[in-house]
Amino acid sequence: MNKFIVEKGVVLPLDRANVDTDFIIPKQFLKSIKRTGFGVNLFDEHRYLDKGLPDTDNSLRPINPDFVLNQPRYKGAKVLLAKDNFGCGSSREHAPWALEDYGFRAILAPSYADIFFNNCFKNGLLPIVLDKAIISGLFTEVEANEGYELEVDLEQQAIFKPDGSKIEFSVDAFRKNCLLNGLDDIGLTLEESETIRSFEENWRNSAPWYFTTTSATTT
Repeated sequence: MNKFIVEKGVVLPLDRANVDTDFIIPKQFLKSIKRTGFGVNLFDEHRYLDKGLPDTDNSLRPINPDFVLNQPRYKGAKVLLAKDNFGCGSSREHAPWALEDYGFRAILAPSYADIFFNNCFKNGLLPIVLDKAIISGLFTEVEANEGYELEVDLEQQAIFKPDGSKIEFSVDAFRKNCLLNGLDDIGLTLEESETIRSFEENWRNSAPWYFTTTSATTT
């Protein structure tokens, strides 16, 4: 998992509430479990004018010029600005995979669906909860200023605006540590590899019969 320490980038405003995981990555793209390759199908049903199918050459598909992700001013955005209850719907982990694969590193919203919120931290995304008034103000500033960027500093737990002012945010200490060090569930387990190895060795020595292979005999 990629570490998250400080990220600075263009902000993309997705001005709608209750964006569900099917909106983020439609169900027909859920067959793969590789965690990569989903970025081209992020927001697929709104990003393109035709129906998206797996293994399609997306470079040949007609894009929807009115959808915010396709507007040149938001190209290469790293920060997603959203509304209430972002990531609701099914619990598909492909949603944060698609957002991260596209290039987003942080999401700012007033609230999130619980499972999506947890899945973000496990996949290198930082979902930040901010007051509705702050989110509303950011939407106004982003839309009024082309190329609007924010710097998200996880260590300081602060978002720095172009004018130098900052917005502080809260984050669970354990999740913060995992993001700063790029530790997903597997990474956390591997940090204890020596302890696990020692336990297995002691268990094998104290209870060797558990590890005895027997073969069936016929008469």
